[in-house]
Amino acid sequence: MLYVSFDDTDSLKGMCTTFLATEMIKEFSDLDLIGHPRLVRLNPNVPWKTRGNGALCLRLGRGTGGRFKVGELDGRDIFAWTGSTAHPPSEDILPRAATVLEEWAEFGDNLTNPAVAVFDRKPPPSMYWKAVRDIVPIAEAREAAKMAGAFRAYKNGRGIVGCVAAAAWRPQDRTYEVLTYRQRARWGTERDIDSESVIEMDGRFPETFNNYDYLNRKVTIAPGSPCPILFGIRAERPDRLERAMRTIRSETPDRWFIFETNQGTDEHLVKAGKSVKRHTSVILRGLVAGPPMVHLGGHVIFPLNYGGKIDCAAYEPSKQFRRVSRALMAGDEVVVCGSVRDEPRTINVEKLRVLKLVESKVKVSNPVCPSCGKRMKSIGRGAGFRCLTCRTKAPATAGVWKKAERQLRIGWYEPPVSARRHISMPLKRLGLKENAYPSK
Repeated sequence: MLYVSFDDTDSLKGMCTTFLATEMIKEFSDLDLIGHPRLVRLNPNVPWKTRGNGALCLRLGRGTGGRFKVGELDGRDIFAWTGSTAHPPSEDILPRAATVLEEWAEFGDNLTNPAVAVFDRKPPPSMYWKAVRDIVPIAEAREAAKMAGAFRAYKNGRGIVGCVAAAAWRPQDRTYEVLTYRQRARWGTERDIDSESVIEMDGRFPETFNNYDYLNRKVTIAPGSPCPILFGIRAERPDRLERAMRTIRSETPDRWFIFETNQGTDEHLVKAGKSVKRHTSVILRGLVAGPPMVHLGGHVIFPLNYGGKIDCAAYEPSKQFRRVSRALMAGDEVVVCGSVRDEPRTINVEKLRVLKLVESKVKVSNPVCPSCGKRMKSIGRGAGFRCLTCRTKAPATAGVWKKAERQLRIGWYEPPVSARRHISMPLKRLGLKENAYPSK
């Protein structure tokens, strides 16, 4: 089969590379689609990404084996095949693919640097893993593309990284997403989606995830940008996504497709050593090294000793998740999953697991003076006590203390649905329920 991949065609102002995939499928209607179209999310920390940092790959050939429905386009069902017997020469395909890309890509945006590639062999899997976890130099991606087939890269050529990575992906874990697209006349206008129908769908189809933020009463299947997408529903498997989609009461979609994706897989995370590298996402296990601090803007930051030492941050957009960070105490043992911010060097926490909680005590009263029986007074934080009558001193440990109940529980915590990254694995996929957020 042929691998037709493309990347970096959208901008913050509009377009979507998945929409370009539907136009590519239309262009290549003389060929068969092999398997689901693929939406591959790459390193979410690259500083030049537009929105979700997703690259696309279509596999084309002459279908064999079973066929199955993957979408609707121009009023007709679109099918894919499980296998392929042959494909046309790649040099015949690239000019056609480039023409489609040149029609739709956002060339006027300074951050948009498109590319399209046609490979007759898969690039090595290492190209995917490097692109999802690190920064791939453009020159390295171009060399891999030359070895696998032909390509066209525009402007600074950075889109070739996504082309190579999307084609190189060999799924070890995968999820699926049905994406519906708006009628062209509605692009850029407010989306018409009934929120109650989203809640109903979420209850009827438990294999789906990240549909609705119940804490903040927010629909999360619809993007916030003026792109062509109406909504997208994610699931563990593809077989019930069309039914789930049809339960949503909304404006009439123009087209829809089911994509195979690496969303919700945590494949961007790596276990960190004694140092962490900027623009990567890491898993750290360690002890909270001091009290959490609330900073201007509502961000909560706590220090973590994991062999090295680094600050971990729950930023304001993570909403209720900040309560978890605020409830930590020095000595708590935790696992932190998150991305490494460059300046200041900080971990942006995506998920947190509490392994062990230290005992919390609150002072009930000051001690009684052993000499005269009067109640002693504190002489400063951690400095102990003094009797105002006879000047007798006592250590800080002489106070009367009692055990206080911690607001946290052992287990995993994650941000509300609306604050999660595309590639971050929700606890639902692990078969876990998030612990209740602390009340304050």
